[in-house]
Amino acid sequence: MSQTSIQPVAERQLQNKTSFGQSVSHSLTMAYRGLLKIRRTPEQLFDVTLQPIIFTLMFTYIFGGAISGNVHNYLPVIIPGILVQTVIGTSIVTGVQLREDMDKGVFDRFKSLPIARISPLAGALLADTIRYAIATVLTFIMGYIMGYRPEGGLGHVAVAGLLVIVCSWAISWIFAFFGVIARTASSVQGISMLILFPLTFLSNAFVPTETMPNWLQWFVKINPISHLVTAVRDLVNSGTMGWDVTISLIGAAVIVAIFAPFTVKAYMRRT
Repeated sequence: MSQTSIQPVAERQLQNKTSFGQSVSHSLTMAYRGLLKIRRTPEQLFDVTLQPIIFTLMFTYIFGGAISGNVHNYLPVIIPGILVQTVIGTSIVTGVQLREDMDKGVFDRFKSLPIARISPLAGALLADTIRYAIATVLTFIMGYIMGYRPEGGLGHVAVAGLLVIVCSWAISWIFAFFGVIARTASSVQGISMLILFPLTFLSNAFVPTETMPNWLQWFVKINPISHLVTAVRDLVNSGTMGWDVTISLIGAAVIVAIFAPFTVKAYMRRT
């Protein structure tokens, strides 16, 4: 057997022998790589910096008077809704960038390195939590500038932000799965938007459920996005943790339990 044919086998054996600690270390290194990409191409942050500002201004001044009578009364309703919509929407980027890296052959080069095979995927998922955090902070800052004062206090605001980040990270496993199995990055984005748009707009994020037709209310009430929005509203507006917080965390755990194994299996097969 030639040396060129022996080398890939040896590399795969070395990758398979990596310990859990080494896998974590490699994943953190790959996450740092993702952060370096953001620093070198800051336009990647346009969606998490401009979208919270534009959406907050647009939805508040369009719907505020019609739904709550004035903008000030609408802010406790719309800020949690915009937060969930923005951060959840940002998780689509995980699958799109994953597909782009695979198409460019980046992951093929990673296979030649003595690292855990799972680390590029895990690192990408970890790095995107920074994007979620940026979107979360900017949404609350924008709300504060417009006059929103969460009665739940800073501590509950932080808990609400962490809850949204955790749930968004869980949902990113769905889009990562699409990124692995899809043929192009544009198809990943198209499929993801087709799923996410109905879930976010057919929820209680922007208007009260009671104002919707009866035939639509049943879906809005069982929509997981509605539960997450309600959980955030309870935390930031009244400082309470209701049943919706538990439902959101259980839903996030179920998503990870289902899609993480499928994503990892498909990723290992294709890389």
